[in-house]
Amino acid sequence: MSTAPVELSTVAMSDQSRSYLLRALRLLRPYWRLTFFAYAALLGTTAILLVTPQFIRWIVDRGIRQNDLQLLTWSVLGLLALTALRGVLTFCSSLLAETASQGVSYSLRRDLHAKLTELSFAYHDRTESGQLLSRSMQDVERLRMLTGRSVLGLANGVVLLVGSAVALIMMDPLLALLAMLTMPILAHRAMRFGAHYRPLSMGIQQQLAVLTTRLEQNLRGARIVKAFAQEDAEIDRFEEENQKWFGLAASTARLTALNMPLLDLIANLATVIIVWLGGYLVIQGDLTLGELVAFITYLAQLTSPIRRLGFLVPSIAMAGASAERVFEILDEETPIREAEDARPFGPMRGHLRFEKVSFSYARPHNVLREVSFEIEPGEVLALLGPTGSGKSSIINMIPRFYDPTEGRILLDGQDIRTATLNSLRSQIGIVLQESTLFATTIRENIAFGRADATDEEVVDAAEAAQAHEFIESFPDGYDTKVGERGATLSGGQRQRVAIARTLLTDPRILILDDATSSVDTQTEHLIQKALSNLMKGRTSVIIAQRLSTVRMADQILMLEKGQIAAAGNHEELYERSALYRKIYEEQLEKVKL
Repeated sequence: MSTAPVELSTVAMSDQSRSYLLRALRLLRPYWRLTFFAYAALLGTTAILLVTPQFIRWIVDRGIRQNDLQLLTWSVLGLLALTALRGVLTFCSSLLAETASQGVSYSLRRDLHAKLTELSFAYHDRTESGQLLSRSMQDVERLRMLTGRSVLGLANGVVLLVGSAVALIMMDPLLALLAMLTMPILAHRAMRFGAHYRPLSMGIQQQLAVLTTRLEQNLRGARIVKAFAQEDAEIDRFEEENQKWFGLAASTARLTALNMPLLDLIANLATVIIVWLGGYLVIQGDLTLGELVAFITYLAQLTSPIRRLGFLVPSIAMAGASAERVFEILDEETPIREAEDARPFGPMRGHLRFEKVSFSYARPHNVLREVSFEIEPGEVLALLGPTGSGKSSIINMIPRFYDPTEGRILLDGQDIRTATLNSLRSQIGIVLQESTLFATTIRENIAFGRADATDEEVVDAAEAAQAHEFIESFPDGYDTKVGERGATLSGGQRQRVAIARTLLTDPRILILDDATSSVDTQTEHLIQKALSNLMKGRTSVIIAQRLSTVRMADQILMLEKGQIAAAGNHEELYERSALYRKIYEEQLEKVKL
């Protein structure tokens, strides 16, 4: 697994990123009261910061220089009160801004999850899950920081910077000019530091995601790693990625170690100039000691926001890129959409018809070409053909995981594109070749499609799928946790739990993608017996690989290169299709062996 190199140049913000950034800030609208009071508290805090140096000047000149102990005591108490008030306002500002930003984060993650759930299979086919996870977690977190601390810090820094500069100029324009001689150098250095630090920080996060993915894949594929004796190779691969992370972390440490003292040196140069020149003016009587103290305090308040802005500006630019990635998902148009006048299906009878259906994942290469067939309610249709012949495409279009490129699919005479998705899919039961179970109990996995199912209904479905006996053999029975993706169960056990999950929904149409391919002959016999009873009254479409499945079908479609090469029942195809007869006899020979 390779890792993209981290670009260490200045983080620029495109016009598009800027527009996405503004769109991200508009997410604060539902929390405008929190935001308003956060910034009001911020202005109060800044006002206290700007007043405090003048108050200190007054204490020094009126209390200390004039030996007025009573005035000094009351002034210090007043200063303490101002400090306490500033602490309260800072707390309120931070709390309110953080609450608003957490609300934005909550809304974004909710909307992203809903969008990713709604997006079609085609989108997920072409998009890496790791990228989607990164956008849902890391990019959303950057936007949370943007709408909270970053913008708040930027506003605080700008107001404090301008206020302190104005105060310095009003006190002594010449001294202020000398004090601010080093400010452009400090600002330039801070921006350079931030421009290098932020991409490195992002690179560390990205590399940490790579490490996490590598570890997760090794844990999930532990059996395969051991089976192919690849432990040492996987350790080396992890070590390679770990070294990349270490290199980025070390670079960050070196950058910080070099720049932080340099920033302090540049900031202190201005202080040294003011202490020397200001001290000279105090001795000459042109400046009071209190004014010098106030001047130095304002100077410290001037340098602090400049240093912070060096971090904030690149951070905000990167948040713009994060906003672009997040809104790219939210703006994604799915080809599988309900029509504006979509109406729900009533109870289905199960009459299925394909009319000259063509389909392609990427034009102009058609996976299916003008496929037409019809299934009466209660019939069993078996799809047979080599890999890539279009079997999976047919079953994926029935619940509208994909839509036909041309032609149409009718259920009970209604084009499925005119029905609501929920009413369509809720009456279709699917058991895929690779059964996916969730890392929870067997009971919850079976009841996944019907959360309101009673324990008796769960047990009945398990018994019908021939799963009850092995479930009861576990110490915790139906409360047994199956591990991630059902790893603690055998392939046949996972398949039977998946069949029970489908049967519990009592679908009108059954789609079985080679549902018995991963079970032994004895288990297959039990499942086929159960399925034979359950298929009565239901339309069933099966991708068939076994003789028992083929022979029980009312219709068999022989698919070849996306077209129907032959159609009929077992006896008819055996008589007139050389391809079917060859496949059948090859499988029969395997059974005899």
